[in-house]
Amino acid sequence: MLTRIDRVQLAVPDREAAARGWVSLLGAEHAGDDSIAGLGAKRSRYRLGDGFVELLEPDGAGEVGDAVSVRGAHLFAAGAATPDLAALRAHLHDRGVRPHEEAGQLHLDAEQTGGHGLRIVVSSEEALEPIGAVDGLYEVTNLVQDAKATSTACADLFGLAASAFVPIDSSHFGYDGFLTLFHPDRLHRFEVITPRVPENTMGRFFTRSGECLYMAFAESVELASIEERAAGEKVGFTAVPPAKGAGSDGPDTIFLHPKTLGGMMLGISRRHHAWTWSGSPERARTGR
Repeated sequence: MLTRIDRVQLAVPDREAAARGWVSLLGAEHAGDDSIAGLGAKRSRYRLGDGFVELLEPDGAGEVGDAVSVRGAHLFAAGAATPDLAALRAHLHDRGVRPHEEAGQLHLDAEQTGGHGLRIVVSSEEALEPIGAVDGLYEVTNLVQDAKATSTACADLFGLAASAFVPIDSSHFGYDGFLTLFHPDRLHRFEVITPRVPENTMGRFFTRSGECLYMAFAESVELASIEERAAGEKVGFTAVPPAKGAGSDGPDTIFLHPKTLGGMMLGISRRHHAWTWSGSPERARTGR
């Protein structure tokens, strides 16, 4: 019932400050301001790729203010699209889940998705022309204690086919879990993983923050230009060079650090490269 990752929401103390890196490095364009009363937030929307970045700033008491007071600026919610919002609402109601509905979106807090830090905002599917230096988002990462149980619960809650999920592990980053592909032929998914190395960056984050959203991923054909702009602005980033013999121009992946993007880490992979670890290395090689 979900088609793609279409946005991310950040909870931030200052929307204007948080937007700067998204605009200067990635070419995000301001698409309007409003408020989400049910979250106690003023909202600024930015178009990026074929979706959105939504910046939520506290507007009095509410969930966003509480979240910022506890964690500062951070990734607040994963955004997913559905072709039929009414059908998804009915599906959730059948499971005893009644999300807050406002501004044409369903807002599910972490308790409604199973209590594992996965806050989600669901919007109706839109066909949008890409804007800026990325094609679009395709992944949001959820750190959890039990990746198997959490991904299974996610499949039931959103009507996903668990048979399409891809097991994943990384000795380099120290985790294992599942990619909950919404469709076997598309990259869009939640990455549900359990950190296994308490001493590394992810492990320390998990020890400090517990089950929560960690980062997001996008695709781009402009990695070399993004790297050049990030270096020129002297902001935090990490570039992963291409594999030997890959023949690509620029890095395979860039990680823009949280302070660079107003509180959220964003990984950006070369187009199709993510299939390397998403169940189809052949697609990564051929681009089909």
